[in-house]
Amino acid sequence: MNIPSNLKYTKDHEWILLEGEIATVGITDFAQKELGDIVYVEVETLDQTLDKDEVFGTVEAVKTVSDLFLPMAGEIVEFNDSLESDPELVNSDPYGKGWMIKVKVTDPSDYNELLSSEAYKELIGA
Repeated sequence: MNIPSNLKYTKDHEWILLEGEIATVGITDFAQKELGDIVYVEVETLDQTLDKDEVFGTVEAVKTVSDLFLPMAGEIVEFNDSLESDPELVNSDPYGKGWMIKVKVTDPSDYNELLSSEAYKELIGA
């Protein structure tokens, strides 16, 4: 299981990479394996400002649909358009080409409250 140490994680299985005031968000390798083959990613919150833990979109797999929760409050400034035609990038490269959104964060200090890779491994029993 791939759990990069340079990222932070949530109990809802999102990962986040903060670079300045812009955070990139996706779902973890664990989450994509649990979901199975991803067939659609929907984000209708582009250009909206959301609170931490609000639903920013959904991911649809063959077996189920799951909500996506925002790890840090901020404005959704970008959606990974590649996922519209190629949603399986979330399965094949969850931490790279399978990223979902970019967020201009409201409070960068929220980053310190997220799970480290070690804490996330403990959460999922890896």
